Amino acid sequence: MLYQIYETQRALLTPFSEFASASAKLYSHPLSPFTHAFGAERIAAGFDLLHRLAKEYEKPPFGITSVQVNGVDVAVQERVALEKPFCRLLRFKRFTDDPKLLPKMKDQPTVLVVAPLSGHHATLLRDTVRMLLRDHKVYITDWIDARMVPAEVGPFHLDDYVEYVQEFIRHIGPHVHVMSVCQPTVPVLAAISLMATRGEQTPRSMTMMGGPIDARRSPTAVNNLATTRSYEWFENNVIYRVPPNYPGAGRRVYPGFLQYTGFVAMNPDRHVSSHYDYFLDLVRGDGDSAEAHRRFYDEYNAVLDMPAEYYLDTIKTVFQDFALVNGTWRVRGELVRPQDIKTTALLTIEGELDDISGAGQTRAAHDLCTGIPKKEQPHYVVEGAGHYGIFSGRRWREKVYPVVRDFIARHDR
Repeated sequence: MLYQIYETQRALLTPFSEFASASAKLYSHPLSPFTHAFGAERIAAGFDLLHRLAKEYEKPPFGITSVQVNGVDVAVQERVALEKPFCRLLRFKRFTDDPKLLPKMKDQPTVLVVAPLSGHHATLLRDTVRMLLRDHKVYITDWIDARMVPAEVGPFHLDDYVEYVQEFIRHIGPHVHVMSVCQPTVPVLAAISLMATRGEQTPRSMTMMGGPIDARRSPTAVNNLATTRSYEWFENNVIYRVPPNYPGAGRRVYPGFLQYTGFVAMNPDRHVSSHYDYFLDLVRGDGDSAEAHRRFYDEYNAVLDMPAEYYLDTIKTVFQDFALVNGTWRVRGELVRPQDIKTTALLTIEGELDDISGAGQTRAAHDLCTGIPKKEQPHYVVEGAGHYGIFSGRRWREKVYPVVRDFIARHDR
């Protein structure tokens, strides 16, 4: 019922959002006589802010059309390499007419970025992909909003996630380097562990960034919520059925709007301050700062629904049973044994100020992957970085990326 109420509220707010947008332009457009009215700047800024608070945010595009490779601009085309009911494997294909650069690009390492299925779209990793494209061939998992997947397709469990990752690795080939950001560190480690146990060739390296490998270490607010509520509480309080106005009507999901509410509730003061600063930037005419705010919240406010089965499996397996670190996790009956990984190098990265995956949670992967030589298991702590800072923004570009690039290069032989 809550989902239907939310959809009704959204439908009612849409006309007001459009009215606010039109009013903001009426008081700010240089050709409008209302721009000369007393307090026009504040009126326009207020209407603009109201529009952004009331509007619906859809999935933004990656929008990566070119990157620099060895100082040369090359074109980038987004392609669907493999399509599954709940995910598309995207490839960012680079093109150049430079005869000297072309063979270098062909010989560069291939990276599979496994994006989180935890609320935001894969486009949240746009900055990650853009930097990687400078020195790598890049694929990324683009998870599909569960409300857009017809119910007759069937459920999607955590085990299915693991199998998707394995299928993508096999599709690209064992020469691939896998990078997982946040939530997927756990299923990616499981996927590669199972491949190693079966005797399959595993990726050349795996980079794990800010993920809950062992959520018992330095527990955060996210971890505490999962451990202080029962499995039944989550099933009864955050799981709803998709309304009839979507292709996935009737599917059980953890709705995106509930996830977004949780994101904001973790740092409400920060978001209030950010929106107030946006209002002041508009009044002052600081277009660059206002545009930076829009870019961030266009991404941050765009959320997707998660399949209920996958979400509940993750709560129980990762945050309540700690099945991976306890050695009790079975995927389709097969025991997950990270100690069987021997030929895949491991890099773990944590943010010093990460308030989502606490200190030591990602580093725990080293204690599990005992079959990998110690010299092939570096760990890097990003000083001053929060959760998003390890894969986006200045610290990612200046501090983290060089470490990832060099690690991949060392193991791409």
